[in-house]
Amino acid sequence: MSDQHIDPAGNTQQFRAFAQRSEQEAAPSKKSPLIPIIAVIAVVVIIGVAAFLLLR
Repeated sequence: MSDQHIDPAGNTQQFRAFAQRSEQEAAPSKKSPLIPIIAVIAVVVIIGVAAFLLLR
């Protein structure tokens, strides 16, 4: 019967490599301010339309 030895250090190294790769791939998308700007514009438009309809 063969004894399968799993190296925990190998798994840790693989996880660290995966985590570093994921952080590097996700970092550029977080710097884009486009989505918050669109959200703020949408909220301002909705409040403006609601105020117009209430005051009319």
